[in-house]
Amino acid sequence: MDKYEELLQKITNLVLEDKENYLENGVRFFEPPLIGIANASDLLFKELKKREVVGEVHFLPRELLPQACSVVSYFLPYSREIRQSNYQKKIVSEEWMHSRFLGEAFNNKVRKFLVELLVALGGQAISPVLEEKYHVDYEYYRSNWSERHVAFTAGLGTFGLNRGLITQKGISGRFGSAITTLKLEETPRPYENVFQYCPWMKDGSCGSCIERCPAGAITDKGMDKHRCRQHLLNSEQAREAKEKFNYTYNACGKCLTNVPCEDRVPFGTNNYKKEVGG
Repeated sequence: MDKYEELLQKITNLVLEDKENYLENGVRFFEPPLIGIANASDLLFKELKKREVVGEVHFLPRELLPQACSVVSYFLPYSREIRQSNYQKKIVSEEWMHSRFLGEAFNNKVRKFLVELLVALGGQAISPVLEEKYHVDYEYYRSNWSERHVAFTAGLGTFGLNRGLITQKGISGRFGSAITTLKLEETPRPYENVFQYCPWMKDGSCGSCIERCPAGAITDKGMDKHRCRQHLLNSEQAREAKEKFNYTYNACGKCLTNVPCEDRVPFGTNNYKKEVGG
Protein backbone atom coordinates (compact mmCIF):
# COMPACT_ATOMS: atom_id res chain seq x y z
CA MET A 1 0.00 0.00 0.00
CA ASP A 2 1.50 3.36 -1.02
CA LYS A 3 1.36 6.42 1.22
CA TYR A 4 -1.63 7.94 -0.60
CA GLU A 5 -3.69 4.77 -0.19
CA GLU A 6 -2.65 4.48 3.44
CA LEU A 7 -3.74 8.03 4.22
CA LEU A 8 -7.04 7.55 2.38
CA GLN A 9 -7.79 4.24 4.08
CA LYS A 10 -7.00 5.41 7.60
CA ILE A 11 -8.97 8.64 7.31
CA THR A 12 -11.85 6.68 5.78
CA ASN A 13 -11.80 4.34 8.78
CA LEU A 14 -11.87 7.31 11.15
CA VAL A 15 -14.84 8.83 9.30
CA LEU A 16 -16.80 5.58 9.38
CA GLU A 17 -16.00 4.53 12.94
CA ASP A 18 -15.51 7.61 15.12
CA LYS A 19 -18.57 8.46 17.22
CA GLU A 20 -17.84 12.20 16.93
CA ASN A 21 -18.85 11.94 13.27
CA TYR A 22 -22.38 10.92 14.26
CA LEU A 23 -25.45 12.58 15.70
CA GLU A 24 -27.16 10.83 18.60
CA ASN A 25 -29.79 9.49 16.19
CA GLY A 26 -27.11 7.67 14.19
CA VAL A 27 -26.95 10.10 11.27
CA ARG A 28 -23.39 10.55 10.04
CA PHE A 29 -22.06 14.04 9.34
CA PHE A 30 -19.52 13.05 6.70
CA GLU A 31 -18.93 10.29 4.19
CA PRO A 32 -15.45 8.94 3.24
CA PRO A 33 -13.11 11.62 1.91
CA LEU A 34 -11.40 12.64 -1.26
CA ILE A 35 -7.67 13.36 -0.94
CA GLY A 36 -5.41 15.44 -3.17
CA ILE A 37 -1.67 16.06 -2.92
CA ALA A 38 0.24 19.08 -4.24
CA ASN A 39 3.93 19.83 -4.38
CA ALA A 40 4.75 22.47 -1.75
CA SER A 41 6.60 24.47 -4.40
CA ASP A 42 3.69 24.39 -6.88
CA LEU A 43 3.52 27.79 -8.56
CA LEU A 44 -0.23 28.00 -7.90
CA PHE A 45 0.54 28.66 -4.23
CA LYS A 46 2.27 31.88 -5.29
CA GLU A 47 -0.81 32.76 -7.35
CA LEU A 48 -2.85 32.73 -4.12
CA LYS A 49 -0.88 35.78 -2.95
CA LYS A 50 -2.31 37.90 -5.75
CA ARG A 51 -4.84 40.49 -4.59
CA GLU A 52 -7.52 39.24 -6.98
CA VAL A 53 -7.18 35.65 -5.69
CA VAL A 54 -6.70 35.68 -1.88
CA GLY A 55 -4.02 38.26 -1.17
CA GLU A 56 -0.50 38.78 0.10
CA VAL A 57 -1.57 37.51 3.53
CA HIS A 58 -1.89 33.94 2.23
CA PHE A 59 0.99 31.77 3.42
CA LEU A 60 3.18 29.75 1.14
CA PRO A 61 3.63 26.22 2.53
CA ARG A 62 7.31 26.85 3.26
CA GLU A 63 6.50 30.03 5.16
CA LEU A 64 4.80 27.75 7.68
CA LEU A 65 7.06 24.69 7.44
CA PRO A 66 10.45 25.62 5.91
CA GLN A 67 11.37 22.12 4.72
CA ALA A 68 7.90 21.39 3.31
CA CYS A 69 7.75 19.09 0.30
CA SER A 70 4.03 18.25 0.00
CA VAL A 71 0.60 19.58 0.90
CA VAL A 72 -2.19 17.07 1.56
CA SER A 73 -5.74 18.37 1.09
CA TYR A 74 -8.96 16.49 1.74
CA PHE A 75 -12.69 16.92 1.26
CA LEU A 76 -15.28 15.46 3.65
CA PRO A 77 -18.63 15.21 1.82
CA TYR A 78 -21.75 15.65 3.93
CA SER A 79 -23.92 12.54 4.11
CA ARG A 80 -27.13 12.32 2.10
CA GLU A 81 -29.20 12.59 5.29
CA ILE A 82 -27.49 15.84 6.30
CA ARG A 83 -27.80 17.32 2.81
CA GLN A 84 -31.44 16.38 2.30
CA SER A 85 -32.42 17.68 5.73
CA ASN A 86 -31.59 21.17 4.46
CA TYR A 87 -33.59 21.05 1.22
CA GLN A 88 -36.41 23.27 2.45
CA LYS A 89 -36.15 26.99 1.70
CA LYS A 90 -34.93 29.63 4.15
CA ILE A 91 -35.17 27.72 7.44
CA VAL A 92 -32.00 25.80 8.28
CA SER A 93 -32.44 22.23 9.47
CA GLU A 94 -31.20 21.21 12.91
CA GLU A 95 -29.09 18.48 11.32
CA TRP A 96 -27.37 21.00 9.07
CA MET A 97 -26.82 23.37 11.98
CA HIS A 98 -25.13 20.64 14.01
CA SER A 99 -23.11 19.52 11.00
CA ARG A 100 -21.62 23.00 10.69
CA PHE A 101 -20.44 23.22 14.29
CA LEU A 102 -20.14 19.69 15.67
CA GLY A 103 -19.11 18.53 12.21
CA GLU A 104 -16.33 21.12 12.03
CA ALA A 105 -15.14 20.00 15.46
CA PHE A 106 -14.81 16.52 13.98
CA ASN A 107 -13.04 18.03 10.95
CA ASN A 108 -10.45 19.48 13.34
CA LYS A 109 -10.01 15.96 14.70
CA VAL A 110 -9.35 14.77 11.14
CA ARG A 111 -6.80 17.55 10.68
CA LYS A 112 -4.95 16.43 13.84
CA PHE A 113 -5.22 12.79 12.79
CA LEU A 114 -3.72 13.58 9.37
CA VAL A 115 -0.78 15.34 11.01
CA GLU A 116 -0.23 12.29 13.26
CA LEU A 117 -0.31 9.96 10.25
CA LEU A 118 2.26 12.04 8.38
CA VAL A 119 4.55 12.14 11.41
CA ALA A 120 4.18 8.36 11.82
CA LEU A 121 5.29 8.00 8.20
CA GLY A 122 8.52 9.76 9.07
CA GLY A 123 7.94 13.42 8.29
CA GLN A 124 7.28 16.66 10.08
CA ALA A 125 3.76 18.01 9.59
CA ILE A 126 1.38 20.78 10.59
CA SER A 127 -2.22 21.66 9.80
CA PRO A 128 -2.22 25.45 9.19
CA VAL A 129 -5.80 26.03 10.39
CA LEU A 130 -4.81 24.65 13.80
CA GLU A 131 -1.74 26.88 14.12
CA GLU A 132 -1.70 30.09 16.18
CA LYS A 133 -0.72 32.01 13.05
CA TYR A 134 -4.00 31.14 11.33
CA HIS A 135 -6.26 34.16 10.94
CA VAL A 136 -9.48 35.09 9.16
CA ASP A 137 -9.89 38.74 8.14
CA TYR A 138 -13.61 39.51 8.10
CA GLU A 139 -13.05 43.05 6.83
CA TYR A 140 -11.73 41.76 3.51
CA TYR A 141 -13.20 38.23 3.80
CA ARG A 142 -10.01 36.29 3.40
CA SER A 143 -7.83 33.99 5.50
CA ASN A 144 -4.09 33.42 5.50
CA TRP A 145 -4.65 29.75 4.63
CA SER A 146 -7.67 29.10 2.40
CA GLU A 147 -8.67 25.42 2.51
CA ARG A 148 -10.71 25.78 -0.70
CA HIS A 149 -7.87 27.36 -2.69
CA VAL A 150 -5.43 24.78 -1.37
CA ALA A 151 -7.86 22.03 -2.43
CA PHE A 152 -8.04 23.58 -5.91
CA THR A 153 -4.24 23.53 -6.08
CA ALA A 154 -4.20 19.87 -4.99
CA GLY A 155 -6.57 18.86 -7.80
CA LEU A 156 -9.74 18.34 -5.79
CA GLY A 157 -12.07 20.66 -7.69
CA THR A 158 -12.93 24.02 -9.19
CA PHE A 159 -14.99 26.95 -7.96
CA GLY A 160 -18.68 27.62 -8.50
CA LEU A 161 -20.69 30.81 -8.88
CA ASN A 162 -21.23 30.79 -5.11
CA ARG A 163 -17.45 30.47 -4.63
CA GLY A 164 -17.74 27.03 -3.10
CA LEU A 165 -15.44 24.33 -4.49
CA ILE A 166 -17.06 21.64 -6.66
CA THR A 167 -15.35 18.27 -6.27
CA GLN A 168 -16.04 14.84 -7.75
CA LYS A 169 -18.28 14.32 -4.70
CA GLY A 170 -19.89 17.72 -5.04
CA ILE A 171 -19.78 21.02 -3.24
CA SER A 172 -21.50 20.08 0.01
CA GLY A 173 -18.86 19.31 2.62
CA ARG A 174 -15.82 20.58 4.51
CA PHE A 175 -12.13 20.83 3.60
CA GLY A 176 -8.94 20.33 5.57
CA SER A 177 -5.23 20.11 4.89
CA ALA A 178 -1.75 19.51 6.26
CA ILE A 179 1.76 20.47 5.16
CA THR A 180 4.52 17.89 5.45
CA THR A 181 8.24 17.44 4.83
CA LEU A 182 7.46 14.06 3.25
CA LYS A 183 7.82 13.96 -0.51
CA LEU A 184 4.53 12.43 -1.65
CA GLU A 185 3.44 11.71 -5.19
CA GLU A 186 1.27 14.52 -6.54
CA THR A 187 -2.27 13.79 -7.63
CA PRO A 188 -3.49 14.98 -11.06
CA ARG A 189 -5.14 18.38 -11.49
CA PRO A 190 -7.64 17.44 -14.21
CA TYR A 191 -8.81 20.92 -15.13
CA GLU A 192 -7.53 24.09 -16.73
CA ASN A 193 -10.11 26.66 -15.66
CA VAL A 194 -10.77 27.85 -12.12
CA PHE A 195 -14.55 27.62 -12.71
CA GLN A 196 -14.53 24.61 -15.04
CA TYR A 197 -17.01 22.43 -13.13
CA CYS A 198 -19.68 25.14 -12.73
CA PRO A 199 -22.38 25.13 -15.45
CA TRP A 200 -23.21 28.81 -14.87
CA MET A 201 -19.61 29.90 -15.27
CA LYS A 202 -19.22 27.55 -18.23
CA ASP A 203 -22.18 28.54 -20.40
CA GLY A 204 -24.71 30.50 -18.31
CA SER A 205 -26.87 27.49 -17.53
CA CYS A 206 -28.05 26.42 -14.04
CA GLY A 207 -27.92 29.31 -11.54
CA SER A 208 -29.68 27.18 -8.91
CA CYS A 209 -27.58 28.64 -6.11
CA ILE A 210 -28.91 32.12 -6.98
CA GLU A 211 -32.47 30.97 -6.35
CA ARG A 212 -31.51 29.05 -3.21
CA CYS A 213 -29.81 31.96 -1.40
CA PRO A 214 -32.20 33.43 1.21
CA ALA A 215 -30.05 36.53 1.61
CA GLY A 216 -29.87 37.46 -2.07
CA ALA A 217 -26.09 37.33 -1.73
CA ILE A 218 -25.55 35.31 -4.92
CA THR A 219 -26.21 36.93 -8.28
CA ASP A 220 -25.02 36.33 -11.82
CA LYS A 221 -21.96 38.39 -10.81
CA GLY A 222 -20.94 36.02 -8.03
CA MET A 223 -21.06 36.03 -4.23
CA ASP A 224 -21.49 39.13 -2.06
CA LYS A 225 -19.56 37.90 0.98
CA HIS A 226 -20.61 40.84 3.15
CA ARG A 227 -24.30 40.23 2.53
CA CYS A 228 -23.86 36.51 3.17
CA ARG A 229 -22.06 37.11 6.45
CA GLN A 230 -24.69 39.57 7.65
CA HIS A 231 -27.33 36.90 7.06
CA LEU A 232 -25.28 34.43 9.09
CA LEU A 233 -24.80 36.89 11.95
CA ASN A 234 -27.84 39.16 12.12
CA SER A 235 -30.84 37.47 10.53
CA GLU A 236 -33.80 36.12 12.46
CA GLN A 237 -32.39 32.65 11.80
CA ALA A 238 -29.10 33.73 13.36
CA ARG A 239 -30.88 34.86 16.52
CA GLU A 240 -32.73 31.56 16.68
CA ALA A 241 -29.47 29.64 16.27
CA LYS A 242 -27.94 31.48 19.20
CA GLU A 243 -30.98 31.02 21.41
CA LYS A 244 -31.81 27.41 20.54
CA PHE A 245 -28.38 25.85 20.08
CA ASN A 246 -26.03 28.40 21.66
CA TYR A 247 -24.08 28.54 18.42
CA THR A 248 -22.30 31.78 17.60
CA TYR A 249 -24.01 32.31 14.24
CA ASN A 250 -26.41 30.83 11.73
CA ALA A 251 -25.38 27.98 9.43
CA CYS A 252 -27.16 28.42 6.13
CA GLY A 253 -25.83 26.08 3.44
CA LYS A 254 -28.77 26.60 1.09
CA CYS A 255 -26.49 27.23 -1.89
CA LEU A 256 -24.75 23.90 -1.18
CA THR A 257 -27.88 21.75 -1.01
CA ASN A 258 -30.69 20.90 -3.45
CA VAL A 259 -28.50 22.13 -6.31
CA PRO A 260 -27.08 20.09 -9.23
CA CYS A 261 -23.50 20.29 -7.91
CA GLU A 262 -24.49 19.16 -4.41
CA ASP A 263 -22.86 15.72 -4.64
CA ARG A 264 -21.20 15.58 -8.07
CA VAL A 265 -19.71 17.50 -10.98
CA PRO A 266 -23.05 18.47 -12.53
CA PHE A 267 -22.29 17.92 -16.19
CA GLY A 268 -20.33 14.71 -15.74
CA THR A 269 -16.68 13.71 -15.69
CA ASN A 270 -16.68 12.52 -19.28
CA ASN A 271 -17.54 16.00 -20.54
CA TYR A 272 -14.86 17.87 -18.65
CA LYS A 273 -12.18 15.29 -19.46
CA LYS A 274 -13.00 15.68 -23.13
CA GLU A 275 -12.70 19.46 -22.80
CA VAL A 276 -9.35 19.27 -21.03
CA GLY A 277 -7.89 16.40 -22.99
CA GLY A 278 -9.16 17.44 -26.42
